[in-house]
Amino acid sequence: MSITLVYDGGCPFCRHFARRSELLGGLPDLIIRDGRSDHELRRMLGRRGFNLSNGAVLMEGERIWHGSEAIAMLCQHLTPSDPLLQLLHGLFRNPRTANLLYPGLLAARQLALGLRGLPLDPDQA
Repeated sequence: MSITLVYDGGCPFCRHFARRSELLGGLPDLIIRDGRSDHELRRMLGRRGFNLSNGAVLMEGERIWHGSEAIAMLCQHLTPSDPLLQLLHGLFRNPRTANLLYPGLLAARQLALGLRGLPLDPDQA
């Protein structure tokens, strides 16, 4: 079964991580989707209680993880060949560590979006 990572394409950090994960993460069935530009996907996730402005989303079938849980689950599945992904895999595959570090990722995202003049919530564009 494929795994889908929904990320904020307006955030350069998020976009870079998603693309590296797709190309170098060792998950042949990983699908990445830009939630900022995919309005219908974002609405569907919102109806289920998952807001992209609060973090990335990982989907496998009907199962959905959000925020630090999504990144931890993705990192648990990665077998990266890339040094940066190897570092992130080591840091974020543990849910407890991911939960502690994830606010830093959200702060970096907030800064990057602010510098680009984009709202945190894609629905407020």
